[in-house]
Amino acid sequence: MTEINRYALMMEAMAELKPELDAPRRQIKPTTTLPSLNEVLADYGPMPPEALFLGVASDGLPVLLNLHEPLPGPLLVTADPGSGKTALLRTIALAAGKMHQSDDVQFGVLTNHPDEWNGMEEIPNNVGIFPLYSQPAEDFILSLASWAHANKTSRQSVLLLLDDLEAALNLDFDARQNLRWLLLRGPARHVWPVITLNPNRMENILPWLDAFRTRVFGTMQNQKQIHQLDAVSAELESLNSGSHFTLQEGDHWLRFWLPSID
Repeated sequence: MTEINRYALMMEAMAELKPELDAPRRQIKPTTTLPSLNEVLADYGPMPPEALFLGVASDGLPVLLNLHEPLPGPLLVTADPGSGKTALLRTIALAAGKMHQSDDVQFGVLTNHPDEWNGMEEIPNNVGIFPLYSQPAEDFILSLASWAHANKTSRQSVLLLLDDLEAALNLDFDARQNLRWLLLRGPARHVWPVITLNPNRMENILPWLDAFRTRVFGTMQNQKQIHQLDAVSAELESLNSGSHFTLQEGDHWLRFWLPSID
């Protein structure tokens, strides 16, 4: 991810984009009880319409993905089991619903555990929560790829939130091929795959990893896995499990935390 500048992932100088943000604001920092997503977004105020919220950096500024700049490519989220991968996807989905009209940003979820997404069906931006073991999951990937193929002018963005890359290997051949195409071409057509990976099952999906220039890490302890994912310098062992993540920004690592969403 060395080619990505700070703006692509974090709009540090929001005052340049939104004059009303010039007024001093308190810096939000993680505490024992993390602030809620509603509190965090209310504190920041209006943000650029192309901004997708990922979390809060250690300096209190939001970590944002520019949905109109395809350079970062699809996002891979990896961490040890139980370390917050699904929580990050849910945070992204909830923030999208709070920050964007459905005409601007939508999201669909592919998961083996639909119960973890209970309550999100009512978000207007949600186009569906599809069990990965079902035909509707394959139909959704096909329809999303068809939309992306035809999308040359629309500014609407669609988030493909896939919780467990390895499970996607059980999809049929056409669905897997369409998913590969979305990884390669999706962001340029306003389809943004955000996909989790259990590093304990990484060996099964190694050929897919080259598609991900942007990798978001939670806590990991296995040094072999950390080395395979080129994250030796990230000090992943020191991240707080479940709430803290990091991604590479140039030659350094940007750490951020998730607001509470319960």
